[in-house]
Amino acid sequence: MSNTKTSTTPTSTVTRDVRQLDKETGNIYESIVIISKRANQIANNMKEELHGKLSEFSSSNDNLEEIFENREQIEISKHYERLPKPTLVAVDEFLHKKVYYRNPSKEA
Repeated sequence: MSNTKTSTTPTSTVTRDVRQLDKETGNIYESIVIISKRANQIANNMKEELHGKLSEFSSSNDNLEEIFENREQIEISKHYERLPKPTLVAVDEFLHKKVYYRNPSKEA
């Protein structure tokens, strides 16, 4: 359903060596900003994808019984709940050099 999960991305919290995070940039704070911006992108993409899939089930005259009995909708929601959190995906992508970033102040 979603292409955000990779085989190496953990689905639960992982203890990280902080020194691994600043290897690429030389600055832990810059690395955290890059990771957080990427996590926001991933979260927004997942949210749009989920809303798109759930909107297929919405109708203008839903009654209460139809809302609680829609199994496909529940399965889609459960699938997204099982996916790794956007922050975990972003950290994994950053550590495996799958994130493009640039710092204009360093380039000048």
